[in-house]
Amino acid sequence: MPELESMIEQKLIEQLIYGESQWTYRADLKTEADLWANFKYILEQNNKDRLNGEQLSDSEFEQVKNQLQFSSFYKAGEWLVGENGKVQVHVQRDTERLHLVVVNHEHIAGGSSVYEVINQYSALRSSEDKSIPARDRRFDVTLLINGLPLIHIELKNKQHSYMDGFWQIKKYISEGKFTGIFSAVQMFVVSNGVDTRYFAAASDTELNPKFMSGWVDKDNNPVADYLNFTKSVLRIPEAHEMIARYTVLDEDAKRLILLRPYQIHAIESIREASKTGKSGFVWHTTGSGKTLTSYKATRNLLMDIPAIDKAIFLIDRKDLDTQTTMAFQAYANNDLVDVDETDNVNDLKRKLKSDDRQVIVTTIQKMQILITKRLKEDTPEYRKIKNLRIAFVVDECHRAVTPRTKRELERFFGRSLWYGFTGTPRFAENPYPQMGDLPRTTEELYGERLHRYTIQNAIHDKAVLGFQVEHNGPKNIVDEADNSVYENETHMLRVLDIILNRSYHKLGFQNGKGQTYEGLLTTSSIQMAQKYYELLTKVKNGETDLVIDEKIKQVLPDFPKFAITYSVTENEEGSHVNQEKMQKSLDDYNAMFGTKYELSQIQAYNGNLNKRLARKNAKFKSRSEQLDLVIVVDRLLTGFDAPCMSTIFIDRQPMGPHDLIQAFSRTNRIYDKNKTYGQIVTFQAPKLFKKCVDDAVKLYSAGSTETALLAEWDEIEPAFRKALSALRVCAETPSAIPEMSMKEKKIFIKIFQSFDKLFAQLKSFTKYDDSMLEEYGITEAEYDDYVGHYKNIIEEIRNEKDTNDDNQDDTQIDQDYELMAYSNTKIDYEYIINLIQDIVTPEEEEKDITPEERQKKVNEVKQYVEDLRKDNEKVADIMSDLIEDIEKDDTHYRGKSILNIVENMKHDCVERVINEFCITWYASKEDVMYAATHYRNGEIPNESAIKATVDYTSYKETHEKPLPKFKYYNRMMEELKKTLDEEVKPLIMIA
Repeated sequence: MPELESMIEQKLIEQLIYGESQWTYRADLKTEADLWANFKYILEQNNKDRLNGEQLSDSEFEQVKNQLQFSSFYKAGEWLVGENGKVQVHVQRDTERLHLVVVNHEHIAGGSSVYEVINQYSALRSSEDKSIPARDRRFDVTLLINGLPLIHIELKNKQHSYMDGFWQIKKYISEGKFTGIFSAVQMFVVSNGVDTRYFAAASDTELNPKFMSGWVDKDNNPVADYLNFTKSVLRIPEAHEMIARYTVLDEDAKRLILLRPYQIHAIESIREASKTGKSGFVWHTTGSGKTLTSYKATRNLLMDIPAIDKAIFLIDRKDLDTQTTMAFQAYANNDLVDVDETDNVNDLKRKLKSDDRQVIVTTIQKMQILITKRLKEDTPEYRKIKNLRIAFVVDECHRAVTPRTKRELERFFGRSLWYGFTGTPRFAENPYPQMGDLPRTTEELYGERLHRYTIQNAIHDKAVLGFQVEHNGPKNIVDEADNSVYENETHMLRVLDIILNRSYHKLGFQNGKGQTYEGLLTTSSIQMAQKYYELLTKVKNGETDLVIDEKIKQVLPDFPKFAITYSVTENEEGSHVNQEKMQKSLDDYNAMFGTKYELSQIQAYNGNLNKRLARKNAKFKSRSEQLDLVIVVDRLLTGFDAPCMSTIFIDRQPMGPHDLIQAFSRTNRIYDKNKTYGQIVTFQAPKLFKKCVDDAVKLYSAGSTETALLAEWDEIEPAFRKALSALRVCAETPSAIPEMSMKEKKIFIKIFQSFDKLFAQLKSFTKYDDSMLEEYGITEAEYDDYVGHYKNIIEEIRNEKDTNDDNQDDTQIDQDYELMAYSNTKIDYEYIINLIQDIVTPEEEEKDITPEERQKKVNEVKQYVEDLRKDNEKVADIMSDLIEDIEKDDTHYRGKSILNIVENMKHDCVERVINEFCITWYASKEDVMYAATHYRNGEIPNESAIKATVDYTSYKETHEKPLPKFKYYNRMMEELKKTLDEEVKPLIMIA
């Protein structure tokens, strides 16, 4: 019999309080009033001097409480950064303003820090949401630092998946349970005892299971058991450090980021190396958050090592118009440490001369000019700068600083430490070119490898996705490296046909409008990129034989929306024709998005293009602001992070191993539940490309391609046929499923999941065509029928588990499996909610948008609601009413959760319908409401209970011609089914 949740909870608390200076268990703190009283006591104890020994009056403490009512977890995170590590609240006492310290992050594991653990806290209904049914909740375990709940843990027993804990937290957030003192929470942990995950606090619509992280030790071995996880992550000082040192505020996306374990191990390995004056490099696979890790490492070096005067984050000039500096700045804006970007060489000199201990972001080129041309030997400023103890952190160190430049800088800064970050180190197999006695590998250049996290590790931990590679270049060419074979319109139109008409699944059309993915097309030269841009324009205008498929246009009538970008310097060195063509593409971009970029503003254009592709700002979640394809040469192939980019189309010769992996890694970022791998399609030299890809992946995943590269068509297609045969043996047709026993249904679930996975992979190949289904002997409609039964059975299994916790049989079923081949081009409920949320609570940079721009957003949402109406009129009506109200006056909705509001409106409708039914039929509201929330597959689960509690006598007394009892029961159940199907189900089933 599985261990009871209460036992797991008890053991967790015992582990937390075990040993010296650990958490203190507080059995007496169970309600919000208890927590506020406890917080007040700790605040007064830690601020006795500032309060002159007086306690806070009720009105003074009300001032404090008001400051701790955060509108979002992100806002709480901003406050928790503090000033110089001190997190404060402010109280007006008579004429004096008191600054009280809530948490001092310098007092980790000592000083003023108080660490407490509570359990079974009663989260009661808030007074605002009386329309919600009685949903008093009990939280499992919460960790308090100085009285503030900062880490919250939900536990399940082994009978349940840890995902049940995740969905529970999501539900609690949507119900408004994390308000008041609980609005400060920064980190969630979920566990079923054997599997444990942690994730950053976020709003209900932003919580994404893909951003959960397990813990690994420094050698990347998993730490999954809840007690081992507690020893590694939730001990003191580790838990406080997670909040104070390893939480990052991403200002662009307005979200909290908790570093993953490998990022923390890398930062700690740099800290240890710096203490003994050693340099080194960190090999973290591209796509695993290197810029974020290098930012925290740079910032922590300055905070941890008093001997360091400056920490300098060095980038190559080429990265200025990618995201590196923008990302660094987005992380740094809310930090304790000053992070300054240098405008020019004199600015860099001034910052180096100043006595401030600061993080400086600058380019290698500025640093070179400074030491070779702008400093006069034997002057005081020369000596001061030369003697600085500097820690250099180099992003993309495999290419950013050449061996010659590094030697130059090291000779000048004789007291410097160097830490390189790369996803693709230079090894003996792919060294730097031979130049005298200069180092040729990353290890020779920077010193020993301090931490390693390969593609294999990252895929295993679900930190990145694997790659699916297709080689679609012309076969049987004698010389595959002969470029003339590919530089013609016939070849280019074939490439565009695959991108436009055979990439339905690659570009996520199955997700529906506004939620499709993006692609990059990379070519061998600016001239070829321009030719593609012009040819694609002709295709879109209907001026070629290539026609865009109707199936594509049904989802996105404006497809493809495309742009072009290439290196500014190459552009400036190009001909007058080059300039003209760039201006033409800028004009197209301006017309598409209402921007006003000129050639002189090319860097601003690139910045806007990057943000649009990244889709981290809410503005770019709307289809009207999205791109589908960007044509590039080398720009964006390195140091660029756009999680919604799924595919890179490569029409050029194979690059070197490090460049190949860098380019591939634009596609394999974690995004949504439907993006399951990064996809690469090559159009030249198929044999040569296959060898280069295999060699590159082996080099950067410790000798194997197995984990990183998914199987190709020749393996997947026969496996799909086999899976289809197995499905037919199990359930010859969908109609055979309802008659199955529960045991047989569970076998069907397992077989169907295997089939679905292979079907999705098959569909993602450009070779796949819907017409093939006839040959396989299955139709899309039949697949959809199987899906309908699949969903019903999963629901049955969940209900069975809820009512019978002793049932051991369902452990083999993956209940959290997301169907992968299922096309859901219907408008997504949460997507519309997010668009409405963006209108009522816009981000900082959008607060000043014109009324016309705001109306454009409102009109777009209205259009989506009309699309939703085709599938769900009830919810569309609710949303229409809400939008109408917002148009009249949006002040009432600012800062509030739109999801919560819509859910409440839906609940009100259900309440009204059920009330009317109960009044008409004299039925028990409690029983009918239970039927409404548990109604599945036309089955009312508590029919006998409803019949037993109806008041037939009252019905009979109030009707002139009452139905006989038997007929009355039958008619009532018929009406109930009709009411549930037509009125209630549309409101309950969508979420």
